[in-house]
Amino acid sequence: MSLIYLRRTYMHDLPAIKQIIAEAKQALKDAGSPQWQDGHPNNIMIVNDIVHHLSWALVVDNKIVGVATLQADPEESYKDITDGEWHNDDDRYMTIHRVAISNEYRGKHLSDFLFTNLLSIGQERGYHNFRIDTHEKNTAMRAVLKKFGFEYRGIVNVKDWIDTKRMAFELNLPTHSLPVEHHVDNNFMKPIIKKGDK
Repeated sequence: MSLIYLRRTYMHDLPAIKQIIAEAKQALKDAGSPQWQDGHPNNIMIVNDIVHHLSWALVVDNKIVGVATLQADPEESYKDITDGEWHNDDDRYMTIHRVAISNEYRGKHLSDFLFTNLLSIGQERGYHNFRIDTHEKNTAMRAVLKKFGFEYRGIVNVKDWIDTKRMAFELNLPTHSLPVEHHVDNNFMKPIIKKGDK
C-alpha cells in the first residue's frame, strides 16, 4: 500500500510541478484539445499559486505526482455564464484550477485522491460549494467531474488566446449544522463528582 497524501507546495517543488504541467499540456494536445495550448499555466501563474498558498501537491511515496490549485477568491470569469446558471450563486465557493497528474501515474485513479482531499480541505474551511471549468474536449476531466457529482451549469469564457469557451461545473455539498439543544453539555461530569464527594 503506497503512502498517499496532499500537502501544500513550496518553491523547491517548482521543477516537479512544471514538469507535471508540461506533461499535461502535451496530453491535452495529443487528445485534440486546445486547452492549455496558449502558454498557460505559465511559470508566473505557478509561482503565484505557490507563494499565495493556493497550490497543493498530491504525493505518492514522497514523490509529487499531481498538482491542483484551490482558491477561495471569486473567479472573475464565472460572473457571466451562458446556456445555464449557477445553482447556488448566493453562498461563497471555492474554485479548483490547474489540475494535473504525472504521465507516470496516469490511469491509477489518483485523481480520486486529489479531488477527495481538495473537497475535504474546502469543507474544513467552511465551504460547501465548489466550481471548476474545462474544455469540452477534455473528456478525462469531464469524466472525473461526473464521478464526483459535479453538475454542468453552462458556458463561461476564460482568458485564453486560442479558445475562451469552457464548460462550467458546480458541486453543492450538503451543509450540516448542529442544533443548539444537541450541543454537548460541559456539566456532564457533575453527577460523577457529586457521587465521589459522598
